[in-house]
Amino acid sequence: MQDKIMVNDILSSYKSSLTTYASVISECANPNLRSTIQQIRNNCEASQYELFKLAQTKGFYQPANMAPDNEVSQVKTQIGG
Repeated sequence: MQDKIMVNDILSSYKSSLTTYASVISECANPNLRSTIQQIRNNCEASQYELFKLAQTKGFYQPANMAPDNEVSQVKTQIGG
């Protein structure tokens, strides 16, 4: 399997896991369990970002262009940020 395919598959897996962690955390009533899952999520986010940077460096992943500052400001205003 090509490196690019493997890296993109892992990035996709991280994205799915992070979505699941967010759902579980928001529904968790046990403070200790919630804290543990948050820690796992944080570690997953850190790993995902490291792999994301590697994928970018190797040309395996091309993110969308960054939005101009005025568009970011407009969205912040619309959502109350």
